[in-house]
Amino acid sequence: MDNFAVAERFVAARYPGADVAIVAGSTARRERTPTSDIDLLLLGDGLFDAEDQTSEASTHEFEGEIFEVFAYTPAGFDEWADRGVAQHRPVTVHMLVEGTAIRDDGRLAALRRRWQTVLDRGPALSAQESAFRRYVITDVLDDLRDAADPLEQHIEAFILFERIAELMLLREGRWIATGKWLPRRLRNLSNERAELLSTPLLDRDYATFAARVEDELDRAGGRVQSGFVR
Repeated sequence: MDNFAVAERFVAARYPGADVAIVAGSTARRERTPTSDIDLLLLGDGLFDAEDQTSEASTHEFEGEIFEVFAYTPAGFDEWADRGVAQHRPVTVHMLVEGTAIRDDGRLAALRRRWQTVLDRGPALSAQESAFRRYVITDVLDDLRDAADPLEQHIEAFILFERIAELMLLREGRWIATGKWLPRRLRNLSNERAELLSTPLLDRDYATFAARVEDELDRAGGRVQSGFVR
């Protein structure tokens, strides 16, 4: 099946007011799995019936495919993109810059140049945010070391992996992510450091995992606890 052709028919049928349509995710990368949906970013001034509506995230079935749609007016896109940048996770910006266009009214090239500059600049981690993140990691790290219940250990360890991975990425000026993209981005940063964390985690060797997290915490500036004001 030509997924791009299906996407074009979907846009024409469901969102005819789209000025820009971009297929993103695994479909754009040609890495689809049997359960992959089609991520679709839409931009346009005439997308919505309500005059005050600027954005919509919705799920649709069309010709046997599931579409995850992220639709914005130009102002709505800027608002959500800026919010993602502030949270260090600009998902819609990555979709805009890295996806495959199936509709373009001529504005896409300029948009991509603008937002590529933002992606290239990377996230800014302030001293206060760094301290707060290290404070949270210190707390969860101590909870993991104190935990005796296997389920509690399991949960604390995976929370800790997420928190320390985010800090590692941000300190190197890399964007963070959720789900499967977090370990992928961590491996892109340093496969060796990712393996040092992931191997004991997957083996449920929580003592070694905690020690590796402590190493990364030290690299980031060390534990934060007594006297921290948030």
